[in-house]
Amino acid sequence: MRRRLTKRTMTSALTIASVALLLTGCEAQVWGAPPPAVDTVQATAPAPQAPPEPQAGLAGADGRLRQAIAEAADAGAAVETVVLDRNNGQTIADGADTPFPIASVVKLFIADDLLLQESEGKTTLSPEDRAALDAMLRSSDDSAAQTFWDRSGGNAVIARIVARYGLTGTTAPRNQKWDVTLSTAGDLVRYYDKLLSGSGGLPPEQANIIINNLARSTPTGNDGYPQRFGIPDGLYAEPVAVKQGWFCCWNGGNQLHVSTGVIGPDRRYVMAISSLQPVGEAAARETITQVVKTMFPGGRI
Repeated sequence: MRRRLTKRTMTSALTIASVALLLTGCEAQVWGAPPPAVDTVQATAPAPQAPPEPQAGLAGADGRLRQAIAEAADAGAAVETVVLDRNNGQTIADGADTPFPIASVVKLFIADDLLLQESEGKTTLSPEDRAALDAMLRSSDDSAAQTFWDRSGGNAVIARIVARYGLTGTTAPRNQKWDVTLSTAGDLVRYYDKLLSGSGGLPPEQANIIINNLARSTPTGNDGYPQRFGIPDGLYAEPVAVKQGWFCCWNGGNQLHVSTGVIGPDRRYVMAISSLQPVGEAAARETITQVVKTMFPGGRI
């Protein structure tokens, strides 16, 4: 979703935060790079393989996080991020409670609210509606988001999501524009965690619709903007399910990029990352991606 914002668009100056994510159980998965090719099966039996070493999780990542944030700051970028290990509850973070506009990431909330209405029999989604919802989540279609936002009561969508998921840093936009909904990295990670566990109130069947669509995130958005920055290209060796957000220009010429999602074949990790930087689009995308790469060398957590 591309949208040009000026100082007059928002009523207060905010810092940018970041958010991230994790996936499993989907029919198709997005990878930062294509999955490695499978070798042809040989006639002879393969040699026994040693069992894989257990994942170390977030051990040692705190130091790399501080390094990544410092390097981004040297390049003029304000970056904030949260990563959650859902297996043990361990979190690494910088700026978890700082509110920022989440741009197209709010489409998660729009889809969640709509799918709950459908599950409760309060609305019916036609085949055309389902196709539009898929496009909104996979390719960040703005027209679909606007249609569902208006149909569901605009800011009332945010109020219902905040109540169901217990989000303490998320507020509806004062100007009724969905893309300037405010949230925090901590809230976005909490949202994903509760979406996956079911504790946010969305039934598993509907939650899987969201995650499966995020696992099919397209290389570019519906408006043609590249949307593999941050998590997808940074964690290129992991299967991911992501929702991205972006717009220009914040407080002048700053580029906003937000990358969120679920990471790993077992949905072990959730991550959110955001960056604000007064450079060109390509440079800003490279900065947020490099932060993820510095945090997790080799494209894996």
